[in-house]
Amino acid sequence: MGTDARSAPAERTELRVLRRDEWDTWYDRLVDAFGGVPESPEERELWRGLTELDRSLGVWDGDVCVGTAGAFSFRLTVPGGASVPAAGVTMVSVAATHRRRGILTSMMRRQLDDVRSWGEPLAVLTASEPAIYGRFGYDVATMRTTAEIDTDRVRLSVPPGTDDVRLRFAEPAAVRDQCEAVYARLVAGRPGMTARRPGWENLSLLDPESERQGSSPLRCVVAERDGEVVGYTRYFVKPEWDTQGPQGTVLLRDLEALDPASYAALWRFLFDIDLTRKVATRSRPVDDAWQHLVSDIRRCGIRQVDSLHVRLVELGAALEARTYQAPVDVVFEVADAFCPWNEGRWRLTGDAKGASCKRTEEPADLALSVRELGAAYLGGVSLASLAGAGRVRELRAGALAETSLAFGSTVAPWLPHGF
Repeated sequence: MGTDARSAPAERTELRVLRRDEWDTWYDRLVDAFGGVPESPEERELWRGLTELDRSLGVWDGDVCVGTAGAFSFRLTVPGGASVPAAGVTMVSVAATHRRRGILTSMMRRQLDDVRSWGEPLAVLTASEPAIYGRFGYDVATMRTTAEIDTDRVRLSVPPGTDDVRLRFAEPAAVRDQCEAVYARLVAGRPGMTARRPGWENLSLLDPESERQGSSPLRCVVAERDGEVVGYTRYFVKPEWDTQGPQGTVLLRDLEALDPASYAALWRFLFDIDLTRKVATRSRPVDDAWQHLVSDIRRCGIRQVDSLHVRLVELGAALEARTYQAPVDVVFEVADAFCPWNEGRWRLTGDAKGASCKRTEEPADLALSVRELGAAYLGGVSLASLAGAGRVRELRAGALAETSLAFGSTVAPWLPHGF
């Protein structure tokens, strides 16, 4: 991939693929953009190893890096369980000295052209500022739930068999592979989850002492049946005391399990940790089952936050890659100024077994932009809801209800970790 002069943001800057000997300078630019606080050596080395150089871009003003963007090669679960190639857009920054020169637009332009050339129908990202990426065709497709559960007052009602699950402490690194096997068995069952490539299994083990902020080292408990690991949780404990006694918090990083009893056993363990009064989590699915185990949902401090933003790069291929929970036969009139190859009319036909999406000259049933299709793609955002905001127009009576139902998912989409 050589430099495309047409995409250069200004005469004296150069947009090019990252070279290995430039990584430290490039990454320092990124760190500066996010506040300039140095990361721990462990975290820096992890991201060095995960960076895919041939999918990373830098903008240079002489020998100064003034823009960064990368794209991990992911496989993303979509409704129906297929694992679809997706570019995980990441490490995007522009130097404060080089604002309003078209640098971000040039990187997004080059990146989406590259993603298309790689044959990947989707691009996805998590946004530090959600308002930035809409103009490039991205929209929020998944939410994550944060919670702060008052374990002094909230009780759990667990399913039969919970007491039969064996729990044991383990060093996180020692049971990494067993935990990854559990994760891998769950990936196909929830849209938005990513199949982990080599190296990514270490992200959940990252635990630099300099970043604990008063909490314990990372801890791990596994759930077992007949000697097989069927679930796990990774967490920290942050001790606190006041005049009334211990007020510690359990900070949950991960919890995955293969069956309801093992899942409940792990949650019950977290609730019962000595000297703590709260369990706090930053990222769980919006339909996470613990919400139906608790005695008082009002004392759980639940909040939803945007998570994965989705962009359809090749519209037809993307819509064909997933299945639909009800039969659908609809013609979309699609607007996509940034990737004009997606513009025009597309006829989508499909059901739970598969789908076809081809260009057509037939009259349109729904009019929308590529952003609305990205938002609804994983089944977590309703096309009917978007229509209520004026973002989808129904051109054939009944088309909106039919299509909105078809695009849904039986489980909420969820991204289990950032990138």
